[in-house]
Amino acid sequence: MRNETLYLPSPAKLNLFLYITGRQANGYHELQTLFQFLDYGDEMSFSANHSGLITVLPELKGVATQDNLIWKAARALQQAASCKLGANININKILPMGGGIGGGSSNAATTLIALNHLWDLKLPLKKLADIGLQLGADVPVFVQGFAAFAEGVGEKLTPVEPKQRWYLVIRPDVSIATVDIFTHPKLIRNTPKRDWERLQKTDYENDCEKIVRLLYPEVDKQLSWLLQYAPSRLTGTGSCVFAEFDSQAEAEAILRKLPVNTTAFVAKGHNQSPLHQKLAEITANAKSF
Repeated sequence: MRNETLYLPSPAKLNLFLYITGRQANGYHELQTLFQFLDYGDEMSFSANHSGLITVLPELKGVATQDNLIWKAARALQQAASCKLGANININKILPMGGGIGGGSSNAATTLIALNHLWDLKLPLKKLADIGLQLGADVPVFVQGFAAFAEGVGEKLTPVEPKQRWYLVIRPDVSIATVDIFTHPKLIRNTPKRDWERLQKTDYENDCEKIVRLLYPEVDKQLSWLLQYAPSRLTGTGSCVFAEFDSQAEAEAILRKLPVNTTAFVAKGHNQSPLHQKLAEITANAKSF
């Protein structure tokens, strides 16, 4: 066990495109999507203990501790590694629930990465990603830490290097349950599969966008506003929408034009997760002493 407090980011992600290409017998949807990380997200701290107990503070409103993906990730790692150690975890929660930018999945992945380090388990990322997949389809990409073209239910990851643009992300004041979108009878489920070479040469779209805009007028309103200024679309199953720009100045100029009481932020896309960048920095500094 490492006797230190580890401070790590839990970054947001964007689905730069999302296509639903079929449905499996078990009800899960086959998809093709492009993940990229943002230099914006929650901040988490971790310390190990000998009690075996896992605490997560502050408690998320309306979420029981045992339903919290952070606690679930820690318990899943304990069980997978037959580890008797515990952890004290704190989070400064910024990313919205039901926003489509990976808040809960990112938190779970950061927990797996942090506790693998603090508990000195030395499990490879592939093993951590397998544990994460049991918690949610988006967890493995956060564990692996590279921008990825994803297939299957989102677990088949191919490292790619899309352009690292600047993004203006708007957070409509609604929370969207992924299950509500994926079970909607009018959701497109038969987009033809295409290889990465072809996909990156086409205009990016999101098959969930039409349904979300139909069901959530606030999302439709914000996306319509954004489309006046730049290529824009939904991320994941929403509710967040984003516009892409070539520079920070361009993104911030549109941010200043946003209507009053609109929640938004500007961030840069990264092909390596800020989580992995930070842990590599911590490890390098430790080795220098």
